[in-house]
Order: sequence, then C-alpha cells, then structure tokens
Amino acid sequence: MLACLFSTKVRILRMKIRLNAMLKTGIMPTKTQTSSASKFGIFTLCTAAALLCALPASAQKQRIAIAIHGGAGVIERASLSKEKEERIRADLETAVRAGYARLSAGESSLDAVSAAIVVLEDSPHFNAGKGAVYTHEGSHALDAAIMDGSRRRAGAVAGLSRIKNPIMLARLVMDHSNHVMLSGASAENFARIQGMSWVPTSYFDTPERLEALREAQRLEKALPSAALPSKSYFGTVGAVALDQRGDLAAGTSTGGMTNKRFGRIGDTPIIGAGTYADRRCAVSATGHGEFFIRSVVAYDICARVAYRGSTVKQAAEAVIHDELRRLGGEGGVITIDAEGKIASPFNSAGMYRASIDTDGHVTVEIF
Repeated sequence: MLACLFSTKVRILRMKIRLNAMLKTGIMPTKTQTSSASKFGIFTLCTAAALLCALPASAQKQRIAIAIHGGAGVIERASLSKEKEERIRADLETAVRAGYARLSAGESSLDAVSAAIVVLEDSPHFNAGKGAVYTHEGSHALDAAIMDGSRRRAGAVAGLSRIKNPIMLARLVMDHSNHVMLSGASAENFARIQGMSWVPTSYFDTPERLEALREAQRLEKALPSAALPSKSYFGTVGAVALDQRGDLAAGTSTGGMTNKRFGRIGDTPIIGAGTYADRRCAVSATGHGEFFIRSVVAYDICARVAYRGSTVKQAAEAVIHDELRRLGGEGGVITIDAEGKIASPFNSAGMYRASIDTDGHVTVEIF
C-alpha cells in the first residue's frame, strides 16, 4: 500500500514537470490537459488520505513486544499447588504488563525491561530480589545485568546483599559509570553515591528459601562428593523487549544458586553468557549458570542470527537443545528479534514465562 502511494506521488510530479515545461517553451496546455491534471491531483490526494487512514496502527508505527521469564528448572506439577501456581501466574502477568505499558507509552526497551524485572524482584516467588536464595553461609548474594542492543552498552552487578532491586543498580552502572561490572560492597557504595538506598539484609529472608538451603545442605552431607547442589535449586528472572524505535534490550536478575560458596558468580551478570542484546537479537537466560558461561549461550544465539541468518527461534533451539545439552547443561532462554518475534525454548521440566507479542496477545506459561 505504501509503495502504491509513492508511485502515485511520482506520477503527479511527472505531470507537473510536463506542464511546466510546456509553459516555459511558450506552448500553452489545452483546457483538457489542465483540467485532467487538476482532477487527477485532487483525486489522488483524496485517495492517498483515505488509504493512510485505512492503514492499521501497526503499519503506522513500529510494533512493540516483550517477553519475560521467572526461572527454569525442576518444576513439577504435583509439587505446585493450585494456589501457588495462580499467584505465580498473576505475578508473571503483572510483570509483563508493566513492561508493555512502558513500551505502549513510547518509552525505551530498557525502561520496559527494567520495569518488568522490578516486579519480579519484588515477588517472593522468584529467585531474584525478595525471593533470592541463600548462600552456604546463610546470607544472600544477588547479581544482575542489563544491555542496550542499539549501542551495545551494558551494566552488571554481582554479590549484592543490600540492594532491593539489583536490575536498577545495573542500569546505573551502565548509564553513570565508565565500567560494565561492579561487585560486592564497592558496588553498593556506588549505589549510595547514585542516591539508591540500602535495605537490611534480612529483607531477603524467606522461610521457603531457608528450607531449600537446609535441604541442599542435607544432600551435600549425604553426597559429599557432589561438586554442586541439586539442579532443582537454580532460578533467575529476566526480560527482553522491542520498543517503538525498533531498539532491543535484555536484562536478567538472580539470587544465584542455593548453597553456593566461595563468592560463586553465575552467568546472569556476565555479558554474552546470561544476558546479551544487539540490533538483531536480545536474550535473557536461566539455568545452571556454569554451563551457560562455558557455552556463552546468549551471545551464541545472537551470533547465529547475525552470521548464519538463523531466526531467533532456530538459533535459540539449537543452542538450548543441542549445544547446552551436549555439555550436560539445563535451563532455557527468552529471545526476541528486531521484528518482535519471540522464542522461549527450555530443556528443563518447566520455565516460568510470559509475553505480549506484536499483536498485543498475552501469554503466560509454566510447562
């Protein structure tokens, strides 16, 4: 339709040029020629206006879309009560709608990703922010990262214990420092300098996560040769989005792995492993972080899109179901491309996820 309008505009211009040329050479156009040109011009302008009004909103402006996840792993239907599942689904929908509202208002994909993740960080149902798991010592160490696909800027934080919303500190690192990743007490001091308040470490304490720590430590004593805790105990939250300017962004936040020791840091804050975005593709990952680091999962997916010409669905499925599984890794990703196409493959029993596509259709899923 737009091509038709352009072609018509060219015809009008050509007709005007011919009439002007006739006048310059002293040849007066006939009454019929002048009348035809005038009528054609008026008719064309009216037709063009009608066609533009008939265009759907999606054709008049860049489409928007967002996808989020709340972690992947051993999520069994039998162990998930109806009430808890309803609460989790409600939080997922609240989060994805919060991000989509930012996109609808014309705000950036970075704003949308941040808004969605803050909702998930504030929920006790996900392993990030309020719902962060415990370390071996009984404390908390939170990580997060965010990336701007349009300029490939990034910010990340690791080992936090006093920041309510780590994703917002990661955003500050990206926007207000010369660095990409800050960690521990120094990162928290940077937060204060930037005007971000601290919360007491007890803010992150929850009975469910404490019981998970105790179970993991019982397992560790029963199987002392086990290098890592059970695969049941990982989780993350994340979001990817496409805004009205056509820009992509990705963000991820986590409490890490239950019973982690020695300052362990997973894939979440490592750009290219758990979080990545460029102009073609944005990825947020969740799963057994060591394998995602070794496989450089997030970057590998976007590289396949850029260099092989794969769709995000093809690239994400190949990495999650083939490359990652070959190493023994478990988890999943959410991905989005520059056209707003979304893919969310996982090789675990389940992955909490939700999305709003370019048609405004809302999806919330677990299995």
